[in-house]
Amino acid sequence: MTKRLGVIGYPLGHSLSPVFQQAALDALGIDARYERWETPPERLPEVVASLRQADCLGANVTVPYKEAVIPLLDELEEVARQAGAVNTIVNRGGRLSGHNTDVAGFLQALHSVGFQPRGCAALVLGAGGAARAVVLALLRERAAWVTVTNRTYHRAFRLVEELRPLAGRTVLTSIPMTFIALHQANIGWDLIVNCTVLGMPGTVDENKSPLPAEFIPEDALVFDLVYGPRPTKLLQDAAARGARTLDGLPMLVYQGAESFRLWTGLEPPLEAMMQAARQALQPVGAQGGP
Repeated sequence: MTKRLGVIGYPLGHSLSPVFQQAALDALGIDARYERWETPPERLPEVVASLRQADCLGANVTVPYKEAVIPLLDELEEVARQAGAVNTIVNRGGRLSGHNTDVAGFLQALHSVGFQPRGCAALVLGAGGAARAVVLALLRERAAWVTVTNRTYHRAFRLVEELRPLAGRTVLTSIPMTFIALHQANIGWDLIVNCTVLGMPGTVDENKSPLPAEFIPEDALVFDLVYGPRPTKLLQDAAARGARTLDGLPMLVYQGAESFRLWTGLEPPLEAMMQAARQALQPVGAQGGP
């Protein structure tokens, strides 16, 4: 019996997950199909319930449902519970388990370019599910200072307050975007992470950046979770400043590899997954998230 896998989100035209996950399944000879399950909000409970069927291994979850799926699941693993966001659902005999592989995928992407988060000062732009995973990853790696900002400030404040019990010795704070200049002058950042959709190809915000170029330190790593065939405006500005840059494709593939491991119990073929993702990006663009 051919097994089913897919990605749940709305809309889903941007998703690369079917491309590289199917490449992984084919590379290991697994009889399964990975599909796009575009799901309007009113159908989310129905689609999640269908994952309990015997032929379904599970699903990825992308915007805007990483938090909304949680009440529909039977259990959460610890990282997903701490992050308050689920991007991977595993069907175990009809019971649905929620996982968050964004945390591991983010850290693997940083390590792939030789960046060690421990002791760093980081600025996180955005306050959604991806931002929660990024902040949690930085706390778990013992960053020295993590600042969260968002266009809607109360969301950044809420994220920080909810994760504060996990901060340990990390200074965890939120600021309005209007305070970025002052904060940059006092702190400076080793790492800037964009978790917003600004810069997403194919949207009215494609040529926008969430951060003015003058606030990018020359010696920082700027990590934009948006990915596409061309660098985003943020990454272009960062490169012009002399900063190192990283787009969201490595994180996408690494988090997908962790999902693959959860569904199949097998070691994912990373090279085949990365190659398929990069080839798919040649003619079209995409936005960060599964």
